[in-house]
Amino acid sequence: MKQTCMNQACMKRACVNLDQTKLDRQPSRLLEEVDRRNTNCLKWDELGKRFGDPDLIAMWVADMDFKAPRPVLDAMHARVEHGAFGYLMPSPEWKNAFIHWEMTRYGYRVEPEWIRYTPGVVPAVYWLVNALTEPGDACIILTPVYYPFHHAIRDTGRSLICCDLVNERGSYHMDFEKFEQDIILNRVKLFILCSPHNPVGRVWSREELERLRAICDLHGVTILSDEIHQDIVTGERRHTPTGLVAGDARNLITLTSASKTFNLASLENSLLVIQDAEIREKYDAFVRKYHPGGGNALGFVAVEAAYRHGEQWLEELLAEIRGNEVLIRESFAISLPEAVISPLEGTYLLWIDLRALLPETALTDFMVKSCGVAVDYGSWFGESGKGFIRLNLATPRHRVEEVTERILAAADTLRKETNMP
Repeated sequence: MKQTCMNQACMKRACVNLDQTKLDRQPSRLLEEVDRRNTNCLKWDELGKRFGDPDLIAMWVADMDFKAPRPVLDAMHARVEHGAFGYLMPSPEWKNAFIHWEMTRYGYRVEPEWIRYTPGVVPAVYWLVNALTEPGDACIILTPVYYPFHHAIRDTGRSLICCDLVNERGSYHMDFEKFEQDIILNRVKLFILCSPHNPVGRVWSREELERLRAICDLHGVTILSDEIHQDIVTGERRHTPTGLVAGDARNLITLTSASKTFNLASLENSLLVIQDAEIREKYDAFVRKYHPGGGNALGFVAVEAAYRHGEQWLEELLAEIRGNEVLIRESFAISLPEAVISPLEGTYLLWIDLRALLPETALTDFMVKSCGVAVDYGSWFGESGKGFIRLNLATPRHRVEEVTERILAAADTLRKETNMP
């Protein structure tokens, strides 16, 4: 039976009073909550099919419960009023908005000829795996990691090599020696990097990226650097574009999008940055076989407007994410100290280890039946994620409060039923 409410005493124990967190609770001027139910929304309207209960609180899927920035909506309205939606091509303005964003935020100078449109980062990963490797070739990932990386390698008949990140009480780092050894032993051709890393929340340092590029260059391994979460950085370390790190341009392709930053995923507009002319030609030749089309008119308009006018909205979003993280972290520290929450340096996805509370086999029933909450399960991200959950913090504070109360109340009940201390 779901734990949907708590008595006053339990609530006081379970959830940190927001005054204690010293969070700014002034109403947001730009972030607008939106009810996404009954809009063919994967996150909310698939709950019954995916989790067996349509009434769960959706904290899975990496998109937001906020409207896109107002300048984005205004630009799309103006494009709709124009009224013609015939064939088009990516505009110089779309490219220039992205170029300006990368330069002003990260000091990364991207040339217009390096940029390619794709309908999404995941399709681009699939295309690049096919374009740059052959069936049977080995491709490596750092696990636990975004599950479409696993699928893109397996679905295309390549050999999946998983190199586990090292987990030290929730803080993750790379095992460079094992990474290089796995490359050598398996004759790896391609490395799919997640930067910042989903789901463990790491923002890789320049030194870490330099070492990765050096290893890959030494062994002729091409890096696909998925930087879709580059703008969602809430910790002290800044995101470093992999393209800024010294290395062979022939061995690097960057994938990114405004979709995570500004909640635009269904507009299907993402970008590839390919510095090397020979690799661009190889990629273009591959894509021509499938004639993907020119893209969605509203997608180009939305992305351009977001990159030009969305910075203040983004700052409010980051503040909301930071506040949501503090609420959960401090509440769990008081009432669920068994949980290990990884530091959230980047992404809006909180990675929580619940193995000390209950076995992995009981995790689904606990979250669905006891908590009434839909999450991404760590096992989806690889064997080393078993017993973990991933919580989406890109949602209003009141929802995070309710989810926190539900999880802590359910954990309290579990302890009593199992005579845990």
